[in-house]
Amino acid sequence: MTYKDYYKILGVGKTATQDEIKKAYRKLANKYHPDKNKGDKSGEEKFKDINEANGILSDPVKRKKYDQFGADWKQYEESGQQPGGFDWSKYTGGRSGQEHTMSQEEFNAMFGEEGIGNIFETIFGQQGGGRSGRRSKASKGEDFEAETTLTLEEAYHGSTRLLKVHDQTIKITMKPGIADGQVLRVAGKGGRGSNGGSNGDLYITVRIAPHDEFQRRGNDLLCERTVELYTALLGGKTMIKTIKNTVNVDIPKETQNGKVLRLLGLGMPVYGAKNEFGNMYVTVIIHLPEHLSEQEIDLFKKLSLLRK
Repeated sequence: MTYKDYYKILGVGKTATQDEIKKAYRKLANKYHPDKNKGDKSGEEKFKDINEANGILSDPVKRKKYDQFGADWKQYEESGQQPGGFDWSKYTGGRSGQEHTMSQEEFNAMFGEEGIGNIFETIFGQQGGGRSGRRSKASKGEDFEAETTLTLEEAYHGSTRLLKVHDQTIKITMKPGIADGQVLRVAGKGGRGSNGGSNGDLYITVRIAPHDEFQRRGNDLLCERTVELYTALLGGKTMIKTIKNTVNVDIPKETQNGKVLRLLGLGMPVYGAKNEFGNMYVTVIIHLPEHLSEQEIDLFKKLSLLRK
């Protein structure tokens, strides 16, 4: 086994934070994913190395042990995996510049009589090629992430999507009222577990596309609607379009321009609740009549005199 510099593979420094490691992994995994590099053997190997590096560096315990022993991994392998052929002085208190070959007794004292297998268990938290014959430690698979975008109408009624994630086609059902930025978890649809470990999970971030007419605020919807001048002055009914249908709404007399009407229960469904909805808030925009006739102009003049 050749020593691999996992930090170099991910393009991060040894002091990189978990968030920096995560971002670097996502960027590289997307770039070298087999779906985007079909037939490219070097790309496939690179993708495997990226996943291997992430598996160690994203785990704080494994990363700590890798930082402690990783630089000597290749030397250990080349020594023939025998206790007497590897310089353990830095791990057994040997002085700098002095050669210290670990005795069998020291080797057993540090790693137990099972020897080789326990070395890898100490370093990476799992058995590795030892004489004990025990199975490696079970490890959960990697979690995957994806995004999908819905229209506001789809978010209102609920929707389904077929997502292709890492060669899997997965059907996702989203309930009515789902919010922008909401994350759905699909258990077991991430990476395969190893040595009997469970599969990882798939996390899907839902985005709601902007709408031409409605603005969403929680479960409420905001919009503007035009009302004729005479209806606003005298009161009456006007047809107003909602996200679901069109309703006949009472307009109080002397309604001012910019007044906000609250229409109960005409907003978004409450996610996960049955027959619960937010409200719709309508800002009234009064439409002034155009192309007035002479008679209309005369009447408006008389009306203006009455208001003095």
